[in-house]
Amino acid sequence: MDNEFRPSRRAVLGGVFAGLCAVAAAPVYARAPGFLRGAGDIRRIRMYSQRTGESIDTIYFADGKYVPESVTEISYFMRDWRRNQVMNYDPRNIDNLAATLGLMETSEPYLMISGYRTPQTNRMLKGAASHSYHMRAMAADVRLKSRSVSQISKAAFACDGGGVGVYHRSNFVHMDCGPIRTWRG
Repeated sequence: MDNEFRPSRRAVLGGVFAGLCAVAAAPVYARAPGFLRGAGDIRRIRMYSQRTGESIDTIYFADGKYVPESVTEISYFMRDWRRNQVMNYDPRNIDNLAATLGLMETSEPYLMISGYRTPQTNRMLKGAASHSYHMRAMAADVRLKSRSVSQISKAAFACDGGGVGVYHRSNFVHMDCGPIRTWRG
């Protein structure tokens, strides 16, 4: 047993000290994006447009940044379908939509009713706000088959990402990335 490994007292104390340093630093590293998620912060959105029949299922954020091709694809999907005009859609509202869907723990796609609206389209819609965030590509009106408007709006409001409008009679929820507020329509 002459070849048996026997660490010195210095090596043992050094190992204990290194372990204590790692434990003390853990809260700092735990706040790093994706630390506890293994593969990193990956964000996905699933939507279906009732108006155009189009659907989208895309990872729009990976490796700490938005995926430009996916954000462009989402912008096209969220276009004003009446005038076929596209505006760069605000990624913060994509985050709101994805986070809300995640809180509800469903893989069902949103039924997207309205995304970007041109000023002309906004003016022709009864009851649309004259300074709507839809005209800035910062809002979406959505619903889910498997969740009530109340469930969707509660999840959206919990995300603290902006405005949440609840439209029970029309069966949809408005989400935008403007100031945090809530209302009923």
